[in-house]
Formats: sequence, structure tokens, C-alpha cells
Amino acid sequence: MTTRVLFAGESWTSYGTHTKGLASYSTSSYEEGADQLIAVLREGGAEVTYLPNHLLVENFPYDVDQLVADYDVIVLSDAPADSFLLPHAVFIRGERRPNRLAGIAEFVRRGGGLIMIGGYMSFSGFEGRARFGLTALADVLPVEMLSGDDRMEVPEGVVPVTNSNHAIVDGIPSEWPYFLGYNKVVPKSGADVIMSAGSDPFLVVDEVEAGRVAAFASDCSPHWGSPAFMEWPYYATFWNQLVEWTAGEDPS
Repeated sequence: MTTRVLFAGESWTSYGTHTKGLASYSTSSYEEGADQLIAVLREGGAEVTYLPNHLLVENFPYDVDQLVADYDVIVLSDAPADSFLLPHAVFIRGERRPNRLAGIAEFVRRGGGLIMIGGYMSFSGFEGRARFGLTALADVLPVEMLSGDDRMEVPEGVVPVTNSNHAIVDGIPSEWPYFLGYNKVVPKSGADVIMSAGSDPFLVVDEVEAGRVAAFASDCSPHWGSPAFMEWPYYATFWNQLVEWTAGEDPS
């Protein structure tokens, strides 16, 4: 069975101002951080549709029936809540549109899988600007979110450990490569904390009605995702098994 994944986020545009004496000029660049993760999912047999941040604002589906028909798992990575809540019709023209985060929550309840990957615009995020804790998605995520900035920057590195024999981490060593940070979250009652970084949860999963959800508190790419993680022999194994489990399959 081919797992159909809708991957949203993990892209950004940067602007820079260069000053040389009395003259200055600006530059801009566009980057995507999900290339490696999407590649290993496709190599593992998944069918991945990618919506970078600037496209998901207008192109993420409104229709829950469409989501259920077209996808098994939705992955959100560094994609803030406002990108789903404020399409141009709402923010610029003042028109009404369906709440797409409520739609994702309903997708889960009807049997879909949801993974949120950590980052500056995940969970609560930088200065609280990701803002998922105040949305309908908070009802189905397996963690409670802080009300402000939830980033745990760890420049010296933090090494999470596995404290479960869950199918997602089957065959993967219990000690992982180092990470440079993560989002601080609190597991909900009854959720399964599969990995921890000290006293903080690092991977939390749960089942919500017919669906499955997962919160990975760190990133799939730099800067929190270290070179050691990106080059880790089990990088592909972990992500593929996480997606398979969230889709309702037994990872093989």
C-alpha cells in the first residue's frame, strides 16, 4: 500500500541589506529545508505532495472530504497557524472561508494521520508566533503547548533517548545523534512519550478517534537538526516508520 503524504511548510525567503560606504543594496534568497526528508520518504515508497509555505496559504485544501480521499498523512513543519487561517480572501478581502486547521483535526478524527515537526514556526514557536495552541488543531495534537516562546536553544547539543519499544523506533538505537534545540511541550494525559530530552518530551504520539497523531519536538533539518542527525544511518528508517505508523500501518 502506498502511503500518500501531504507535506506543508519547511521553506523560507530571506532578505539582506548590504552597506558599503555610502551605498547599500538588498538581496533576497529562497530556501527549502525538507529536501532530504521528502527524498527518503519517496525512496521508502511514499507518494509525497509538497506545499511550501508561500503556496500553502492559498493552495492547502479546504475540503475535508478531499483531504480524506487524497491523503493518508499530513506533515506540518515550520508552517505557522496563520498561513492556514488567513488566506487572502480572509485577511485582505474580509470574506469567510472554512477553518483549515479545524479541517485537519476532522481529517484526523476520520482516520487520517498528522505529524507536527518542531521549528521556529511549529507548536507555539518563536515569540509564540506559530500560535497553534489557540487553534482547533490543539484539540488533536498529543501535546499541550506553552503560551509564549517555547524554543529550547541548546548550542552545546542535546541527545534524546528512546524510552519505549514502540514500533516507530523498532530497530533504531536508543541513543540518538545530538540536536541543537527543540520546542518545549507537555504530553497530554494518556499520550505515549516515546523519546525524551532530559525531562522534556521529544517524540509524543497518540490516537484520536480513528486517527493517529505525532509531535516530534525538534527539526528535520538544520539548525536544530544537526549534521550528525542528517547523516545518521537511521534518519530514513525513523521518518519512514513514523509516517507508516501515523498512517495506521505497522512499520515493517
